[in-house]
Amino acid sequence: MEKRQESTVNRIIKVIKGNPIALLLVVAAIVVGCLKDNFFSWANFSNLTSNTAVRFLIALGVSGCLITKGTDLSAGRQVGFAAVVAGILCQKGDYANKLWKWAPEMNIGLVLIVVLVIGLCWGLINGFIVTKLHVPPFIATLGTQTIIYGISLVISDAQPIGGFQKIYTSLINGRLGSTKSFHLPYLLFVALIFGLLFWFIYNKTRHGKYMYAIGGNEVAAEVSGVNTTFTLVRIYATAGVMYALAGYLLAAKSGGASASMGQGYELEAIAGCTIGGVSTTGGIGTVPGILIGVLVFELLKIILQFLGVNPYYNYVVQGLVIVLAVALDIRKYIAKK
Repeated sequence: MEKRQESTVNRIIKVIKGNPIALLLVVAAIVVGCLKDNFFSWANFSNLTSNTAVRFLIALGVSGCLITKGTDLSAGRQVGFAAVVAGILCQKGDYANKLWKWAPEMNIGLVLIVVLVIGLCWGLINGFIVTKLHVPPFIATLGTQTIIYGISLVISDAQPIGGFQKIYTSLINGRLGSTKSFHLPYLLFVALIFGLLFWFIYNKTRHGKYMYAIGGNEVAAEVSGVNTTFTLVRIYATAGVMYALAGYLLAAKSGGASASMGQGYELEAIAGCTIGGVSTTGGIGTVPGILIGVLVFELLKIILQFLGVNPYYNYVVQGLVIVLAVALDIRKYIAKK
């Protein structure tokens, strides 16, 4: 009995040591909740879950790149591009400021398919540049980030996009339950479904095993018979699909879209993954950890908002959290070696 208690205590201590940033932010949230009214409210919880859901989808896409010692700096711009395309195609047919006046009013389900295919193409392009042209992921995705942003500006004429079909915004922003005291956003269930799907892929499929093997030692994985090129291309292609889905949902959630939408989201996703235990040295990371990391990062934003901190300082604090998270990850890596 005593041994069981000791092992439980040791596990708790290990979790705390492994996630100091998450622990500090949870403690900060409890303190702020005690000091500020409406922090522990269902409306605030609903807002937190909705924001976390979209960011979680982006983080899932980035996670595969990070686990294989890569990265994807084009994530935010891909989200913005998907939001722009979805916004343009989901505009009402009789909207006065319709951007593409020649385009008919499209079914939102068909628009989703179009957006996902485009996201898949961007992902394949990233994967091809990384694996076939042997450009480091940092440089490759930095280049495509700029290209995607430029195309977004061109097709949107650098104008904000609105006038969406009612079914598009009402469905995405829908919720289960009609009372203020209890309701769950549909976005929460979307995130849950994809979280379970990625958990299964990462833990129960050959692709997941190959991904972690490449992250641990790419040369050894290739010698062992792993098709590293195909696996990496598939990872970046999957990431592109996830960004496209996030952009489609984000446009409806925001009620508008623009080329600047999604700016900096790749850094938030990387930060969320790192806080959640995805190692920048490769080969380590779990889906539950990613969810916790993203949730904690979104919680940080709400804490700063309730404390009345100047919004411009938010970037300073978030940047410090990112640097600290990576520094702790590197420290753990060095300690293991």
